[in-house]
Amino acid sequence: MTYEQAMEKIDSLLVFGVKPGLGRLKTLLTIMRNPQEKLRYIHVAGTNGKGSVCNMLASILAAQGYKTGLFTSPHITGFGERMQIDFVQISKEDIIDEVERLFPYVEKLKELGTVITEFEFVTAMAFDWFARNNCDYVVLETGLGGRFDATNVVHQTLCSIITSISLDHTAVLGDTLGKIAYEKSGIFKMGRAVVYNPQEKEVNDVFEKEAEKKGCPVYIPQKAEMISSDIRGSVVRYGNREVFLPLLGEHQLKNLSLVMQAVDVLRDSGTEISDKAVDDGLAAVKIPARFECISKEPLVILDGAHNPGGLKALADSVDKYLPDKKIICIMGMLRDKDSRTALGFLEGKLYKVITVQISDNPRRLTAQELENIVQDYFDDVTAEENVETAVISALELAKETENSVVLICGSLYLASEVREIFMQRECLQ
Repeated sequence: MTYEQAMEKIDSLLVFGVKPGLGRLKTLLTIMRNPQEKLRYIHVAGTNGKGSVCNMLASILAAQGYKTGLFTSPHITGFGERMQIDFVQISKEDIIDEVERLFPYVEKLKELGTVITEFEFVTAMAFDWFARNNCDYVVLETGLGGRFDATNVVHQTLCSIITSISLDHTAVLGDTLGKIAYEKSGIFKMGRAVVYNPQEKEVNDVFEKEAEKKGCPVYIPQKAEMISSDIRGSVVRYGNREVFLPLLGEHQLKNLSLVMQAVDVLRDSGTEISDKAVDDGLAAVKIPARFECISKEPLVILDGAHNPGGLKALADSVDKYLPDKKIICIMGMLRDKDSRTALGFLEGKLYKVITVQISDNPRRLTAQELENIVQDYFDDVTAEENVETAVISALELAKETENSVVLICGSLYLASEVREIFMQRECLQ
């Protein structure tokens, strides 16, 4: 089997199941002799900030010397990004090996009437790969929701972390913050620690009720304080310590506070983590498409913000790091996102908007559909079907426009596509 054939096998699976539930994956894992039960987890759910929190924690654990698995989704730079050990992505050879060994189980289950989805298989594959490599810890990011997310088959959770909650995937998770919080809190495990920041009352009420129901000790972090910040990163005070974080944006303060509190929880449970590992781990964090500078001349910022919470954080970062800049924005979005609320946060901040159609995604808005929406918020809007053509146009306009910057946002899928374009053009800096 070649790598391309292995990926074709994975891509052939359904994206979503006929109905929510963990039964299908549990059946598959039972056949696989439950590799997930050989691992210890820090489990992270939430609407925004999951990727940042997961990467920070994994970097700290790796800096301490633990063999650390990291499971995130979706990928930005390539499929291997979804599962990493000590920030080394799964190799093409290991992907081939996993698919050759595990896919026959999927095909057998299908014959018996149990259809495994793509995310369920990828999650099972990650558990198997982490277990076969004897990881000390796995930092596990949920895909969608929490209660019925495929990652929620795990039991050996040392700590459950919930990041910020906002309205997203409302058709699946519910149309209120309380309903969404309930689904996210599904990752709470009996008697295991829970970490979250205070949020809206209806969110806090749900978390408190679910934690009490399961006997979970609750840990509320201290507030992190920004000491200084520029395009290279931020110096942040948490408690009596100052740390450097190369991730930008005020919203990262809340994410960092969750990480620092989780470190204390892990220490209390017997995990050795030195202050040096915290400092070194945080300083080494690199996350694609999180207000990422991918070119310096002209300045190009790539951000995967795709929902109201993410676009608000992006708008705050634009105000802080790009004041008075003429922002040329390439934007593509999915139709199941609350695009109008999200776009409201950027209103008045963009000089030019080029709407695009994300490639190969059935949930995408066409460039024209998004243009019709965006025109309600910005004066200068152009639709461009081809993403690469839009990139070329934006770069040319930036060179002609004094004090300008190119910003790409609206979807992680678009961020992945644009990042690949820049890598091929050999201008990723």
